[in-house]
Amino acid sequence: MANKPNILYLMTDQQRFDTVGALNNPIIQTPALDRLAREGTSFTSAYCPSPVCVASRCSFLLGQWPHQTGCTTNSAMPQDRSSVMDLLNEIGYQTHGIGKMHFTPQGRKMWGFETRDFSEEGAGPDDFTQSLRDNGYDHIIAPHGERSEYYYIPQPSQLPARLHHTQWVGDRTLEFLTQRDSDRPFLCWSSFIKPHPPFESPVPWNRLYRTVEMPLPFLPPDYEELHTYWNRHQNRYKYRDQGMDMNLLRTMRAAYYAAISFIDYQVGRILEYLESVGELDNTLIIYTSDHGELLGDYDCYGKRSFLDAAARIPLLVRYPERFEANSQCDIPTSLVDVLPTSVCAAGLTPDSDRCGTDLADIAYGNSDRDAIIGQLAHEDRGLYMLLTDAYKYIYSAADQKEFLFRRLAGRLDERNLAGNPAYGRPLREHRDRLINWFRDDGYEQPIEENKWKKFPKPIESENPDAGQLFQDGRSSSDQLPPGYEPHIDPIRGH
Repeated sequence: MANKPNILYLMTDQQRFDTVGALNNPIIQTPALDRLAREGTSFTSAYCPSPVCVASRCSFLLGQWPHQTGCTTNSAMPQDRSSVMDLLNEIGYQTHGIGKMHFTPQGRKMWGFETRDFSEEGAGPDDFTQSLRDNGYDHIIAPHGERSEYYYIPQPSQLPARLHHTQWVGDRTLEFLTQRDSDRPFLCWSSFIKPHPPFESPVPWNRLYRTVEMPLPFLPPDYEELHTYWNRHQNRYKYRDQGMDMNLLRTMRAAYYAAISFIDYQVGRILEYLESVGELDNTLIIYTSDHGELLGDYDCYGKRSFLDAAARIPLLVRYPERFEANSQCDIPTSLVDVLPTSVCAAGLTPDSDRCGTDLADIAYGNSDRDAIIGQLAHEDRGLYMLLTDAYKYIYSAADQKEFLFRRLAGRLDERNLAGNPAYGRPLREHRDRLINWFRDDGYEQPIEENKWKKFPKPIESENPDAGQLFQDGRSSSDQLPPGYEPHIDPIRGH
């Protein structure tokens, strides 16, 4: 086993691609991520397979596109398939998971992990909330921040930094690394909940950035024309459909950056430990996120979009034996590429039903793959993407509308070229290629003959308060003294 590297996944939740200082963000402070970029390869056209937590993570751990896993939104994952942990566990790896996995519907499924430190926001008692109880913080019922109406309101953490979930993931990772079986290589997946909203960080991290230094949102001309059904639905669902407050929005961004810098600090601790015990260069380190965050761009919030702000993610890889230092690769990549990258580094050949590509082959030009795909939901709400070097094509079934964007360095998606006669040929080519891709895989649900199948458009209530988000955790009535009862006792939702 001496030639098999250790493997470390460092995953965040809802982190945009443009939040790494070394990759042209002059404001955010990320010295540890900058180190990974300096000592490894940055994949600067990396995208999530599905811009939502569960479906994206499912594709990540199975190495398959959403239409192949059948998990295309925050819905049940297939329970009968082997994960990347299964594959590596079979050849002697010690496998351990820490933090948010989102293995829906079986939250405590091991799925190839020999051991796990459990934590999921809103999932009831787990190892993290037990640590809070052990430290006298059992009175905190929203340890990751208040949700529901406060979902996008920046807020200070109710916890000190030493007990915050971000610190807990860092601590548990170091604990595993110090106590692991040194006779076996390890696969450790450390998964942070942040910077997923609520945007909350403990002192002093919540004071690292100020509103005044934050950039304004990206609002190109006619940006409303870039909205799909999902943007409109999500803005309402998360109380962000009633106009813009630029100072609130900049404060949001400051809180979002703070959460990322706190994660970066944990990454730095982990890198320093691996270096101190001589294991850094023998460890394949992959830092990434499950999807991005619109964060006010296009006057939109959340994910559920294939616009770059929501679908493009950081992907930093460090392993000197296979990845060049201080290198950037702009070839389209996806989270489905993590499984083949990992098993190839361990000396295995991926099964034919795994559709990703070894990132080392992509970086060195040894792969002929020139496109990736993505999907959110299906039927009348299906959202589909095909991405090549030059263009991004999106089809929204709910809107029966196509989008085509030129991919320009340093630019977000700005102008829909679908319908512009000058771009008729690339529009047809990308549409046909995506439809044929699905057909070749036996996935005919969204297509009819050689066209997109038309479904009745989903109907949204005209009531501006319809479909609002309630995720308060424990019942609020359980916390109130006699004589005080909530008018509405919200239940937890996704």
